[in-house]
Order: sequence, then structure tokens, then C-alpha cells
Amino acid sequence: MLAMVNFTPALWYNYAKVSAVNVYLQVFRMLSPIFDNKAFTVPIAAWCVAQVIKVIVSSLRKKRLDLSPLVSMGGMPSSHAALVCALATVVAIIDGVNSTTFAVATFLAVVVMYDAAGVRWAVTRQARILNRIVDELYKENPHIEQHLLELIGHTRIEVLAGALLGIILALIWT
Repeated sequence: MLAMVNFTPALWYNYAKVSAVNVYLQVFRMLSPIFDNKAFTVPIAAWCVAQVIKVIVSSLRKKRLDLSPLVSMGGMPSSHAALVCALATVVAIIDGVNSTTFAVATFLAVVVMYDAAGVRWAVTRQARILNRIVDELYKENPHIEQHLLELIGHTRIEVLAGALLGIILALIWT
């Protein structure tokens, strides 16, 4: 006959605690190879460095701490350019420049940077013009107006700075 184990609340709590620790350990074991992958960690680190630099640049311009660049688009340097250029550089170092993965990473970088400096920058300029038109039309009734977001893209200099940052950080960290 099987013996019945009397599970008290304290035993259930300890069992749940041990089970949760085991789950965390299993997840950590499963994810640890991902964090050993330079093609994953270096681009993310480059993106983070670019975001911190954006905060510093914006804070210096405004002469006060400005954390808004962390959650807004645009700014100096382009964190997207830093990320994709770091990825392409890491792939070039690890797989070589004649690999298919380098070609894919390079085309991705070109498309992202073209979008940031070309298409999205054009949208930024159009939003500024449309906001001026709205201001003129609704001078006398300001309750109707709604402004468009004006900082959506990057200048070419911001994209270039992000690209150089990503390449340099990838060369240092790989």
C-alpha cells in the first residue's frame, strides 16, 4: 500500500520554490548559448551604447538631463545603424566576407540605413511642413489642430555616426 504524504502549506511552498528555481535554471541553461553568440550580443550592445550617447547628446543640447531619446525616434547617432553595422561586421569577422550570412547582413544594413536617412527623413520634413500648414489654418481655433510627429528619421550624418559606432564597437568586442 502506498504511504500518503501529508503536504502542509509549508511543504507546498518549499516544493513550489524548488520547482521555480529549477525552471529558472532550465531557462538559463537554454538561453546561455544565445548570450555566447557574438552576432547576437555585440549588435545589441552597440544599440545600447548608441542609445546612451543619444541621451548624452540631447542632455548637452538642452542643458538638462533628457531621457526622451530612449523612447523616441531619430537623434544622434542612429542606434539602428549601429546595430545593423555591428551585425554585419561581426558576421564578416566570424563567417568571412564571402559568406552568404555576410551578404544578408550587409543588405539588411543598407536597407535599414537607407530607410532611416531617406524615406523616414523625408517623412520628417513633410510632417514639419504639414504642421506649419495646420498652424496657419487653425490659428483662430486651436482646439481642432493635431500635430504630426516631426522627428521620425535621421540625417545622413546621424546614420553615418551610428554606422561607424557599430563597426568600431564590433571590431573591439569581436
